[in-house]
Amino acid sequence: MKNTNSSAIIFGVFFVVGLSLFATLLGKAAIDYKQFERTVTVKGLSEREYQADIVIWPIQFTAAGNDLQALYNAVDESTQKIQRFLVDQGIASEEISFSTPSITDKSAQQYGGNARAEFRYTAIQTVTVYSKNIETARDVMGALSELGKQGIVFSGDGYRSQTEYLFTRLNDVKPEMIEEATRKAREVADKFAQDSNSQLGKIRQASQGQFSISARDKNNPHIKKIRVVSTVEYYLSD
Repeated sequence: MKNTNSSAIIFGVFFVVGLSLFATLLGKAAIDYKQFERTVTVKGLSEREYQADIVIWPIQFTAAGNDLQALYNAVDESTQKIQRFLVDQGIASEEISFSTPSITDKSAQQYGGNARAEFRYTAIQTVTVYSKNIETARDVMGALSELGKQGIVFSGDGYRSQTEYLFTRLNDVKPEMIEEATRKAREVADKFAQDSNSQLGKIRQASQGQFSISARDKNNPHIKKIRVVSTVEYYLSD
């Protein structure tokens, strides 16, 4: 009987000690896990400027007349003048294209009142330059007024006549910009860790924002501003 009681007491002692040890280990594990969960999320910006590498320059002009055949001849003549001028100024002939003239017959319109227009027909023609030679194209833009002196009426209004500048080398600059954005995010995280008396750990997760391409300013649309933001979450420890 005594042996049974002794065994029960010993078992009870070991059971209590085991529970205490288990509770201690469990508590330490919970604390360690909580510390492991401490994180900081930071952002890193990379922003650079590059020259555009393609220009799409629509040159739109108008003509008017009462004789349709004469109007088409006038449009063709002006188109040839523009082409010769562009080639003489350094634009390659294969970089020049022409649209079909858009003709409006004012007598066929059902609006505008009964007032008789001075010219029955009006034509709009577009000559488009698609070139990688940005500087040459911009120089020619400044000299286009010479053709205006020859009687060609240019139309600079409207969405279709706006010049576009494209940047097509994004894949070439992506790796360096992502590296820079990630490095700057790390610098911010390091500073945060120092200020909070912590140590910066490994990356918990990271996401790369979308690249944006925009004109540097409205006066220099041929200079493009490339921008990307990386978001990185780091572990922190004491």
